[in-house]
Amino acid sequence: MREAEGAMADGGAGGWPSVEPFRIESLSVEVYRAPTPRPVRTSFGTMTDRPAVVVKAQSSGVGIGYGEVWCNFPAPAAEYRASLIRSVLAPLIVGQKWRHPKAVFDHLTAETRILAIQAAEQGPFSQAIAGIDIALWDMVARRAGQPLWRFLGGDRNARRVPVYASGIGPDRASEQALGAAEAGYRAFKLKVGFGGEIDLRNLAGLRRELGSDAPIALDANQAWSPDEAAKWNRALAAYDPIWMEEPIPVHYSDLVWAQLAGASPVPLAGGENLAGEGEFLRAIRNGALAVIQPDVTKWGGISGCLPVAREILGAGRRFCPHFLGGGVGLMATAHLLAAAGGDGLLEIDCNPNPLRQGLAQPFPGLVEGRLELSEAPGLGVVPSQAMVSFQA
Repeated sequence: MREAEGAMADGGAGGWPSVEPFRIESLSVEVYRAPTPRPVRTSFGTMTDRPAVVVKAQSSGVGIGYGEVWCNFPAPAAEYRASLIRSVLAPLIVGQKWRHPKAVFDHLTAETRILAIQAAEQGPFSQAIAGIDIALWDMVARRAGQPLWRFLGGDRNARRVPVYASGIGPDRASEQALGAAEAGYRAFKLKVGFGGEIDLRNLAGLRRELGSDAPIALDANQAWSPDEAAKWNRALAAYDPIWMEEPIPVHYSDLVWAQLAGASPVPLAGGENLAGEGEFLRAIRNGALAVIQPDVTKWGGISGCLPVAREILGAGRRFCPHFLGGGVGLMATAHLLAAAGGDGLLEIDCNPNPLRQGLAQPFPGLVEGRLELSEAPGLGVVPSQAMVSFQA
């Protein structure tokens, strides 16, 4: 089999660790769905179960690696992304020899660019490629015998990753937050955008129950117009939130975002719905976002997001990666944050989800607001055999 075009790029260039060449022998994908006793509500929709798409890459002489693809919305998203991997992406890379995961990422991105544009489906393609990329980085780090955070250049002191509990609200928000605090969380994020009375009541309740010093972020999930966002940023600022995430839809112009940021007493955050290095660099230059939040399972995987994280930190912004999904993607996000450094927080959805710990065994312990990554190679986790019962 010929070596794939573009796969001969120098793996040690651009700050990447050197990687021995590998041949992808197989690329499989599984869809999981788990029931949840409490639907997860956002300002734009509700998740009535918890899905996950897990990619498994295998190479003889190298081993295996696991990745995860973002698939939360709409309801049939998981099955579709799995089908894209099986029918379109896997045939482009399986059986070929590669020098580096970044070369695979670049190859898949280039080979599907026009197809994604033609189908107006850049999101699903980016998300599926991201999951494959994570699996390959897990695989090569396992072969190197190093945890991924260290393989990517992270400092040993960064392995204890600070976290925050997200997914709180709008129903019984104080109860959810107190439960998260009892579980070891010391920072929190409340969903807003459900109407002023609900939002103010929930935030006041969290501040009352958690105390004046607890870091509390807010996430509007693109719920407001610019005028509404300016109004609610001022009203909610009285409760001292650490950031306001996606107060307006991402498609608004740089000027609108900059004007909103200039008038807001609360720092603005966003990034989960940006895709491509160019979009992130533009957001950095614009200056509206004090906190920038790439999602390793939505675009970029490790190959795309680590350089972006370094650009964010180099510009003096806060890198706090977004994540909402199963355990494999959560661990990839944690390793990315540990490798990048900075003062960022790891997002962990505190709603019930058996796919969180079940797909990432042994799951790291959470103590006093920090998740401690292990010294095990790669992501350090594998899906539990018990998760077979949740395969769709």
